[in-house]
Amino acid sequence: MADSREVMNIRQASQYLGVSPDTLYKYVGEQKIPAFKLGNRWRFKKSKLDQWMEEKSNQMEARSKKKPKAAAKAAGQL
Repeated sequence: MADSREVMNIRQASQYLGVSPDTLYKYVGEQKIPAFKLGNRWRFKKSKLDQWMEEKSNQMEARSKKKPKAAAKAAGQL
């Protein structure tokens, strides 16, 4: 399976992340996801993808913790 490999191609990485290859190409083009070119093909290191997902997850958790205060402030409760 793709998740047992350290270096994945676009198809394997898209399956691992649960997004389409087109979406992954978009993220790569926007430099939103860690990737590198080997020849003319994009490659993805599993460890870098795992680290990227962890960072994104932590950012989302931090945002969700801040929202109740912001919502209360907007409602005039703070």
